[in-house]
Amino acid sequence: MASIATTCSSGLILRRKESTTNAGSIFRLNIFAASKSRPIKAMASAPKRETDPKKRVVITGMGVVSVFGNDVDTFYDKLLEGQSGITLIDRFDSSTFTTRFAGQIRDFSSVGYIDGKNDRRLDDCWRYCLVAGKKALEDANLGPEILKSMDKTKIGVLVGSGMGGLSAFSTGVESLIQKGFKKISPFFIPYSITNMGSALLAIDTGLMGPNYSISTACATANYCFFSAANHIRRGDADIMVAGGTEAAINATGVGGFIACRALSQRNDEPHRASRPWDQNRDGFVIGEGSGVLIMESLEHATKRGANILGEYLGGGITCDAHHMTDPRKDGLGVSSCITKCLEDAGVSPEEVNYVNCHATSTLAGDLAEVNAIKKVFKDTSEIKMNGTKSMIGHGLGAAGGLEAIACIKAINTGWLHPTINQDNLEPLVDIDTVPNVKKQHEVNVAISNSFGFGGHNSVVAFAPFKP
Repeated sequence: MASIATTCSSGLILRRKESTTNAGSIFRLNIFAASKSRPIKAMASAPKRETDPKKRVVITGMGVVSVFGNDVDTFYDKLLEGQSGITLIDRFDSSTFTTRFAGQIRDFSSVGYIDGKNDRRLDDCWRYCLVAGKKALEDANLGPEILKSMDKTKIGVLVGSGMGGLSAFSTGVESLIQKGFKKISPFFIPYSITNMGSALLAIDTGLMGPNYSISTACATANYCFFSAANHIRRGDADIMVAGGTEAAINATGVGGFIACRALSQRNDEPHRASRPWDQNRDGFVIGEGSGVLIMESLEHATKRGANILGEYLGGGITCDAHHMTDPRKDGLGVSSCITKCLEDAGVSPEEVNYVNCHATSTLAGDLAEVNAIKKVFKDTSEIKMNGTKSMIGHGLGAAGGLEAIACIKAINTGWLHPTINQDNLEPLVDIDTVPNVKKQHEVNVAISNSFGFGGHNSVVAFAPFKP
């Protein structure tokens, strides 16, 4: 979603100071009251990068359900090709809708991951979660036989959703109105509520560690990564299955976002509708799917001989406290979130050379994010940024999960996927957006931005794993 704004109702002004030590550039963020000259102490200086193997968090598995299928390599290959997954909607009759296209998943298969009886009952949101979650566990060599020998009380699940089981909810309300409460399915409440993805995945796999769901609209998945990492750092868990899932491409979801005036209406060219930073953008394109990571302490991963795909360095979360949907043009809330992320990660701005942007293709949101990036990164000449949503649409609560996978694949392959539909770039966007064609790029530190309605901001940082 497009909200990446922030203000403080009391008129507080955020100012950033830099100092340099042997560890590199360190941040301090001071808050000054507009009506007072005395500064109020706020964030401490950034710590050095974590070295304790019990607290270092690595990525050992990934699982995806996307418009390009359920295989991580295929998903990223399609992104590298610059292929659009945006098509006309055929899941419901959208002929009277002002937006009639989406990043709709077709030919989804859960064979081997969900039994037939449950598969018929489940909302797609939970089907996507179960498949992505179990594929991530497989990728981490944590299949059912391996899990039997492990302490499952130290393995948790934290997969969030912005909307939850929207189809189950819509069907239940329809039954109530048309047939009365006695015709409501007994699965109406369980399959509607947002925590059910984490719950069902734990029930199927026996994972008994920390288990809940976070719902912060389109910032959801990054919030889940941030919290999951903190569970590992505190010793609550050795492994966390974390990410986001969403399935809101139905009449209720699409109709609701049309009412918000948030969606593109480029019905004659759906594949060209999602165009971050392009002057002719006219709104975001709704998408769906699930992206899940296996996050694990380095100590635990090393002991079991896991294949390490990358390292989670840190994250930041903030609230805009400004508006439900509108962004603040200067992106101040987002810049403070990026700063918090870098502090948590022990990273200086100079180390970051790749940003996977929120970049929804909305008029105000795209520029606000760029303004925020420029506030933090004074020299952007070495930075490349791209917009995954240009090809798969906006996965809402799943977006951060899908984009985290794109970040880690970029780290491992040395290739950045393009931002497609870059025909007429905004003049203010003078950072390399990887326009239309993939680029080779050795990623040093990547950050991934996600922002949501309500002013929820989340940023996470990943890097190649170095022992």
